[in-house]
Parts: sequence; C-alpha cells; structure tokens
Amino acid sequence: MPRPRSPLGKAKTEGREKINAGRFNGRKEPKANGPLGAPPSWIKDSEGCKAKAAWLLFQKELPWLNQSHRTLVGMAASIQGRIMANQDVGVQAMNLLRQMLGQMGATPADATKIVVTDDEEEKDDLLD
Repeated sequence: MPRPRSPLGKAKTEGREKINAGRFNGRKEPKANGPLGAPPSWIKDSEGCKAKAAWLLFQKELPWLNQSHRTLVGMAASIQGRIMANQDVGVQAMNLLRQMLGQMGATPADATKIVVTDDEEEKDDLLD
C-alpha cells in the first residue's frame, strides 16, 4: 500500500519540500476564499445547544481556519455547543469532536504543525 500523499503546506512546514524537491515539484495548494467568517444562519444558540457561541470560540482560538473549513467547524461547533449547554454527549460524539479538533490543528500536538505569520503573532500580542 502506498504512503499517503502529504499536502504541500505540511511538507513546507516540515522542510520536506526541500529534501524531496522532485516529489513536490509542480504541486499547488488550493487557495482559500477568505477567513472563516461569521457562523452560517442555520447555526443558532438555543437552550440545548450553544453552537453559535462554539463557532465564535473556534473562530477566535483558531485564527488559521478559513472558508474551506466551514463545514468541519460547523460540525465541531454543533458538538461543542451541546457540551457548552451542559447536555450529555456520548463517547462517540466526544471522540468525533477530538478527531475534528485534531484535523483543525486545535490539539497540543497538532498546534505545533501550524504556521502563523508575523502579522497574526503581532495581533495576538496586542490582544493580551
């Protein structure tokens, strides 16, 4: 079975595009249409689920997310919103949320793989 193909962004972060230049030659990354943005109209806060608040929390805590991540953030916000509303969520939902957070770079191990530009670091320093 062949090895999974690494995205160009990940390869650049790890320096592999220089080590194996031929493997990444001519490969292009998809361009994002902009930042994550406001939650869609179907995501609302209710007594049983604080999905909109969870979306806004993800938007603040994970500034590298963009419009191409909106579906994944919506799913994660739905589960996180139930937790924030003190609803019981099962083990499967918690595991799914953990997996989605890993995919978004929101776990301690995955956060080290995220590249933040100098502009974003300056904004974070101003907020503190």
